[in-house]
Amino acid sequence: MIAFKTIARAALIAAALGTTSIATAAEPLIAAEKVTTITVQSRDGLNRRVRIHNQTGWTMSHFYASDSRIDSWQEDMLGSSVLGAGRSIMMNIDDGSGACLYDFKARFTNGQELTRMQVNVCQIADYYYTR
Repeated sequence: MIAFKTIARAALIAAALGTTSIATAAEPLIAAEKVTTITVQSRDGLNRRVRIHNQTGWTMSHFYASDSRIDSWQEDMLGSSVLGAGRSIMMNIDDGSGACLYDFKARFTNGQELTRMQVNVCQIADYYYTR
């Protein structure tokens, strides 16, 4: 499980560095030249990349996407970054398990949390967080 989290984290960082739509916290994510791209991919050929749009008016501080069959939340996919209001980021939700249904949880700097259950990441390309 530790190796999966490390691979998923590397894929997230590589995806985040490829976009300018993510607002960063006080410290930078990581220098681009230090990133090793490791892609975790299910073998069914389905695209599980989803652009997360923050249209809440709040700053998103944490984002979790966990296979709906799992009872716990996986690692925060934003890491030390934040996603500002009106911004978006492309996330690779594919954990290599072949799952399409994921539960999403977003936590915001004002203490609010929004949870969405059983989002089919194999059928959508964009997901919009609104109040």
